[in-house]
Amino acid sequence: MLYTLLYMSGRTQIYLTTEQRKRLDELALAQGKSLAQVIREAVTAYIAEAPPEADKALSATFGAAPEAQIPSRDEWDRG
Repeated sequence: MLYTLLYMSGRTQIYLTTEQRKRLDELALAQGKSLAQVIREAVTAYIAEAPPEADKALSATFGAAPEAQIPSRDEWDRG
């Protein structure tokens, strides 16, 4: 029970293609890591590159270009 609480609380099952599994197994072997560790590191890298949340991005950039000019609606291309 303690093992389950400590180590299995974040367990997730995923389905990989045969090619994905083969490449991940090769990477794990070459790096001397477990398959799980390689996948966790890949997920961590993916999350780090994810775009920021819209409200945080807006807050961080609001007023960043005060000289920007917005054309009147009459000038918009309605193509």
